[in-house]
Amino acid sequence: MLGRVKSLDAILATAERKSLTRSLGAFQLTMLGVGAVIGTGIFVLTAEAAQKAGPGMILSFIIAGAVCAVAALCYAEMSAMVPVSGSAYTYSYAVMGELLAWMVGWALVLEYAVAAGAVAVGWSGYFVGLLREYAGVSLPPELVNADALIAQVKLAFGAADTDAIQTAIATGGYMNLPAFLIALLVTWLLVIGTRESAAVNAVLVAIKVTALTLFVILALPVMQSSNFEPFAPLGIGGISAAAASIFFAYVGFDAVSTAAEETKNPQRNMPIGLIGSLAICTIFYILVASGVIGSVGAQPLFDASGNGIAPGSTDFAAACAAQGSQVVVCSKEALAWTLREIGWRQIGNLVGLAAGLALPSVILMMMFGQTRIFFVMSRDGLLPEFLSKVHPKYHTPHVVTIITGVVVAVFAALFPVGILADISNSGTLFAFAMVALAVMILRRTDPARHRPFRTPAVALVAPLAILGCVYLFFSLSAYTLELFAGWAVLGLIVYFAYSRKHSHVGRGVVEVHEDDAETPPQPVPPMPGAPTPGGTQA
Repeated sequence: MLGRVKSLDAILATAERKSLTRSLGAFQLTMLGVGAVIGTGIFVLTAEAAQKAGPGMILSFIIAGAVCAVAALCYAEMSAMVPVSGSAYTYSYAVMGELLAWMVGWALVLEYAVAAGAVAVGWSGYFVGLLREYAGVSLPPELVNADALIAQVKLAFGAADTDAIQTAIATGGYMNLPAFLIALLVTWLLVIGTRESAAVNAVLVAIKVTALTLFVILALPVMQSSNFEPFAPLGIGGISAAAASIFFAYVGFDAVSTAAEETKNPQRNMPIGLIGSLAICTIFYILVASGVIGSVGAQPLFDASGNGIAPGSTDFAAACAAQGSQVVVCSKEALAWTLREIGWRQIGNLVGLAAGLALPSVILMMMFGQTRIFFVMSRDGLLPEFLSKVHPKYHTPHVVTIITGVVVAVFAALFPVGILADISNSGTLFAFAMVALAVMILRRTDPARHRPFRTPAVALVAPLAILGCVYLFFSLSAYTLELFAGWAVLGLIVYFAYSRKHSHVGRGVVEVHEDDAETPPQPVPPMPGAPTPGGTQA
């Protein structure tokens, strides 16, 4: 089972036959990484982190950034050595075999699809705020969240917190309509083939960076040291939980690795793009978090027993309703809300406008990445091949794109951003740990292979990346871990019921690279222990 490995040499040889132009340099890659990373994480999850850790969320940003840094060094070695599409899925297939590659691909589906839903929910919060500020239109609560629906489901299953549930039913809604619609709009754009050009992406990155810079310039001067006390009201556990959620704010830097085949001198530019984008984003995040904490305070809400309330829960919805959304932890547009509170109302509106303009591009990027992973797995035979059908007019994988879009839209309509972010993080952390493991394995099994970029102190960095991912993974909520376990079990069922029997590698066929549509699959002799094309065990 673990012997079903796609040869690195075969993957690289196939990639050489493709005709895509290598046009991206280090600067473009860094901007691509910044564009993918800066999104809902910092614009929205700042409030989520404040509820979990209070001012201690600054440490949470540092912890999450440190884990990403060591993971980025491992990604840099793999992406420079194997500059092909597919990211962690391709690396795992080449190093650790089909079963683990399947599980990584299955986790990446969870990462990208649910992350796209989280970004859609984050965009919705800013869009609703913009409608209120610029057009004087306040959407009814029934159309901007699903608190009432979730509460009624909990009530039906006999939940005990009936007072909070009744409050959520009275003040909440039944779906997040703006998030639902933006997800469907992005799906339509992907089906008809609309993709961001480098110029458009650069403009959107400039908008987001300008908005964050403006926030820092206006918020830092009015900081008060008293707002940082108590620094860790929920202890180290709260800081760890916030770090696990805030990890979502860094997700996206691995998207740089998917552009390896369009990169000039990837051996030099890929590491620069990965690590450079991560460094820029980390500095911004620490400054923005300091601005929020110091200017308006970031203390969490507590229940009657003095315990921190879980964000996204019916208890939290009831507590925020009682507060009248007058604290940052209850805001769905934390940065814009903060600027309005410190007297910069119009600038706050502009920051909200920047988020409203830029976040749909992140949704598009996440959904594009997810459909590509699905598409590659389908081309490998691990998923039904009808998923890789290309539209006769638009030349896009429309079947998998539409399926993905509908799922993303439903998630966005029914779940709060924090829960979606945590679920996405579980898949991401698993995939990142596998990349670090792949680097360690390749150093032993293929030490002579040319490595344009070598992870420094790999015996220390790679284990730190794995341990960091494990630490953040188990800092997620029990609910999130249960969902991930259920997703993993479902993935194993699909693999053994369908994928193992239909795998091209298992049948002795090496599938072409996803961009080499004109090149037919190449038959190769089956590996020892692999099923022959006739289906018998060799």
